[in-house]
Amino acid sequence: MRSREYDLEFREQSTRIRNWGAGLLLLAALLWGWCAILLLTSYTVETRSGFTDECAARLFTEGGTANEGLWKGDYCEDERDWPEALLVLGLSLPVSLVGTALFTTGQVSRRMSGHSQAMRELDRIAAEREKREKRAGA
Repeated sequence: MRSREYDLEFREQSTRIRNWGAGLLLLAALLWGWCAILLLTSYTVETRSGFTDECAARLFTEGGTANEGLWKGDYCEDERDWPEALLVLGLSLPVSLVGTALFTTGQVSRRMSGHSQAMRELDRIAAEREKREKRAGA
């Protein structure tokens, strides 16, 4: 395999790695968005009697509807529980770390390949210039 073919294959592989990293970063962003929705939006729940009850956002309440227990007759606590939001947030961390590593690896590999190609091209031009100078001087 010639160096140009190898370099093109290397760049394609680096692009695939970078794209996988970007996809994982997008997935992590969606998980962060889902966590934000769980924590920042108000919601409604259905009570045992069939009525709906409006609940405040989990993050913006001090006690109130989202953090008080069922012992007060409030159904909001069980509908959006903290462990669910923390689980979503916890799942996003390894996904974002792997995505960042893959994206960075792919991007750096492509840049280094471009740099190597530029260096080879400069060496080729310098070698041609030396040949011309030797012919002109001889």
